[in-house]
Amino acid sequence: MKKAALALTILAGSTTAAWAQSSVTLYGIVDAAVRYTSNASVGSSKKTVAPGGMSQSRLGVNVTEDMGGGLKAIANLEHRLNSDTGTVAAADFWRQSWVGIQSADFGRITIGRQYNILFDIYTSTYASFKYSPYIEAYKPEIGLSMGARQDNMVKYLFETGPVRGELQVSAGEGNSQNKSFGGLLRYSQGPIAFGGAYLQVEDTLGKKVKGYTLGGAYTDGPWYLNLSWAQNKFDQGGLLGAAYTAGLLGNVLNAAANDVKKRDMISTGVAYQLTPQLNLGAHYWYATQTHYSAALANTKSKGHYFAVVADYAFSKRTDAYVELDYTKHNGAVLFSNGAEKRGGAMVGLRHRF
Repeated sequence: MKKAALALTILAGSTTAAWAQSSVTLYGIVDAAVRYTSNASVGSSKKTVAPGGMSQSRLGVNVTEDMGGGLKAIANLEHRLNSDTGTVAAADFWRQSWVGIQSADFGRITIGRQYNILFDIYTSTYASFKYSPYIEAYKPEIGLSMGARQDNMVKYLFETGPVRGELQVSAGEGNSQNKSFGGLLRYSQGPIAFGGAYLQVEDTLGKKVKGYTLGGAYTDGPWYLNLSWAQNKFDQGGLLGAAYTAGLLGNVLNAAANDVKKRDMISTGVAYQLTPQLNLGAHYWYATQTHYSAALANTKSKGHYFAVVADYAFSKRTDAYVELDYTKHNGAVLFSNGAEKRGGAMVGLRHRF
C-alpha cells in the first residue's frame, strides 16, 4: 500500500512538472478608425468607422509545450473580427488554425490553415512600414499575395544564421481551389534584409496562378527604406481569376476579372522615426495589368497608389495614427462605381495585448 502511494506521489509530481513546461498565451489587437473616402459612390463621399485601420482586429491563442531536448510542440488559433460591430470579419471563423513541431536543430513543421509564403516574405523581409507591415484599410501589396492564406497546408521552416527558408505544400483534396506549392529564401543580417519567393496555386480545372516576388529593406538608425517587385501570372479560363484579381484594394472592379493574363507591381517606401514615440512613413505602389481577350490585348491597365502615415506610440501596446491615401487607375481597371480616382483619410487607435 505504501509503495502504491509513493508511486502515485511521484506520478503526480512528474505530471505537475510536465504541465509547468507548457504555456497558453492569449493575444490580440483591437483597432478602430474614423475614415473618409472620396468617390465612394457616384458623386458622393463616405464617412465610416473602419473595423481596422492599420491592423485587422483579432483574437488568438498560441500554445507551446517544451518537450525537452530542444523540441517543442506548437499550435495557433486566430480569429478576425470587426471592432465596429463585433461581427465576424470573414466566412472562416479561424483565419489561422495549425499545429506543429519545432526543433532547435531541424527547424519547424506546421500543419493546417496558415499564411502562405508570399505573405510571409512581404511582412517579414520588406514590410511597407516599419511599425506595421501594411495598412489594413489600404493594402495594395496584399492584392498580389494570392489570398495570403491556404487551407490544408504543410509548411516547413528552417533557419541557419542569417538565412531563412520556407517550403509549403497544400493538398487540393478533390474539391479545393487551394492546391499549392512554393518556397521562399531570405537573408537578414544587421541593417540589411532581402529575399524572394515563388508560389503556385492550382484550381480544380488544373488551371494555375503563379506568384513571384523579390525585394529588400535597409535600416539605418531612424531610417527605414524598402523596395520590392511582385508578379502574378494567370492561366486563361481559370477559376481563381475572379478571386485573385477582384482588386488590389478589394473594391476595385476589373473589366474582365477572369481574363487577366499578368499583373506586376513595384513598390517602394521610406519611414523615419522622428522621436521615440513618433514614426512617419510614406509608400508608393505602381501596378500594371494585361489581358487575354482580343478586345483588351493591347490595353495595359495601370494603378498608382500612395499613402502617408504618422503613428504615435503612447506606450508599447497602444498607438494612435493619422493616414492619407490616394489612388488613380486607368485602362480596364476602375472602382465599382466607375471612378478612376479616389482619396482617403483616417484617424485611428490601436491596442495590442
